[in-house]
Amino acid sequence: MPFYVPGNDPGTDFVGLLRGNGLDPFPKDLPGTIDAGHATTVLALRCAGGVVVAGDRRATSGHLISHRDMQKVFPADERSAVAIAGAAGPAIQMVRVFQLQLEYYEKIEGKPLTLEGKANQLAEMLRGNLPQAMQGLAVVPIFAGFDDTRGVGRLFQFDVTGGRYEEQDYATSGSGSLHAGTVVKLGFQSDLPIDDALSLAVKALWHAADEDSATGGPDPIRGIYPVLSVITAEGFRQLSDEESGSVFAEFRNELSEG
Repeated sequence: MPFYVPGNDPGTDFVGLLRGNGLDPFPKDLPGTIDAGHATTVLALRCAGGVVVAGDRRATSGHLISHRDMQKVFPADERSAVAIAGAAGPAIQMVRVFQLQLEYYEKIEGKPLTLEGKANQLAEMLRGNLPQAMQGLAVVPIFAGFDDTRGVGRLFQFDVTGGRYEEQDYATSGSGSLHAGTVVKLGFQSDLPIDDALSLAVKALWHAADEDSATGGPDPIRGIYPVLSVITAEGFRQLSDEESGSVFAEFRNELSEG
């Protein structure tokens, strides 16, 4: 471990620690505009006891499907998660640095950051990524978690400049966000049971995939279904493919009966 004298100690700033040792995770000089794989549609909505966070599995490169089973929802810590949209490589790197930042802060301070503090840390990382965003590598995540002090789920939306906005009911991001957001808006209710919130998330992603070519729908032949996660006072839990498939099967039956 490097030794710091007073005045040069980065404190709880993990990114500052990396930069102080020549390991900037968000380089500012890149060779022109870069055409990279992009993650597409993610969403989060509040429900009874917490929040549901979901995302489709498709990543695109131009008009090509670069990945069919990409992971877009990641636990930030035990009670929060990040859903990524935008340039896939920088987004995944940002999530990894964010996870380390939260762990580093807790080890230095002896206590975890508040949920709002975590959202502020992610906003700061997005500001650090702005030079890359201007070269085609924009990252536009959603951050959600369970706030122990308030006893409710909360969710935050961002823009490429690091602007942070708390949403009261739901948030969407990515190329299919308009369609997904419309479905969630029409079906959302206060204190929605978790199972109903999961069904609404699947319904929103299905309709987004039906209208947006960059958003991937459920693929029963390959066993690929949307990533569905729930965050409550008990912590973060991601549903298995079998569980996600069951939620989709219920929605498919609803479509058939309709």
